[in-house]
Amino acid sequence: MRDTSPPDTLPPARLGLGLAAVGRPAYITLGRAEDLPEDRSVEALEARTHDLLDAAWALGLRYVDAARSYGSAERFLGSWLAAHPGTRDQLTIGSKWGYEYVGGWSRSAVLHERKDHRRTTFERQWPETLAALGTTPDVYLVHSVTPDSPALDDPDLLDGLRGLAATGVRVGLSTSGAAQGAVLERALALPDTPFTAVQSTWNLLETSAAPALARAADAGWLVVVKEGVANGRLTAHGDQPAAAALAAADGQSLDALALGAALAQPWADVVLSGAVTRAQLAQNAAARPPRTPAGPLAGLVQPPETYWAARSGLAWA
Repeated sequence: MRDTSPPDTLPPARLGLGLAAVGRPAYITLGRAEDLPEDRSVEALEARTHDLLDAAWALGLRYVDAARSYGSAERFLGSWLAAHPGTRDQLTIGSKWGYEYVGGWSRSAVLHERKDHRRTTFERQWPETLAALGTTPDVYLVHSVTPDSPALDDPDLLDGLRGLAATGVRVGLSTSGAAQGAVLERALALPDTPFTAVQSTWNLLETSAAPALARAADAGWLVVVKEGVANGRLTAHGDQPAAAALAAADGQSLDALALGAALAQPWADVVLSGAVTRAQLAQNAAARPPRTPAGPLAGLVQPPETYWAARSGLAWA
């Protein structure tokens, strides 16, 4: 069993850098227009990604997360690795397949990504990931498995994923939506499951997946938390005055309080920062476990359906 007592300090290596917000020009994060300049060309975002990776490395972060659908995030990470020999062996790199980026590098695209969990997509996107990264990822996830996804019911796909797992890549899934916990329970119960990793949304507003994530951790899975600041809702740009007041009383910025709460969960191996500036990343890295009593923090939790309805309403910007 893992030690369930929260530490007084948090090792920086447990914080990871997610590249969803810098690999493409548009994303669903509050305050994005204030955080990023108007120039969101491929070259500008590649330079910003490299700068963030430099800062993350200096801060001791050693987990980096990308995906096929994050625009050019995999390629940006690959070009940074090529320019920094000796870093690869010290990093854990995770990526995801099952969505493709279709936004045409336009902030006003009608559609930014398209979901497809068929084996043919897996077989096409795996070599694309290898080419973009210039290396083999340590973790490869089916991107955003929901109850309507065929990924957990397709014997052909599951056989293909078992084949990848047999090569030493840690195969897993990411989850989204109000049924995250139920989806993860199904994945845990699969006979001869290929999965040993999961990336799920958990934050001070949405905690419903916690019991399933704890069971995954007890089963030896790698557990990665995404959206710890709720797509900007748990930041200075957000819409949560009660959470902001608790953060002020706790002596932390709101984003640090939110990430500190996630990092304090005994089942969480890695919590992702989605920072797009060095200042945000440094603030995220300063997170510590909340000193605020559990009761007031629990009062922030929303019903999953309420939380995900609000998330669905966020605009790409």
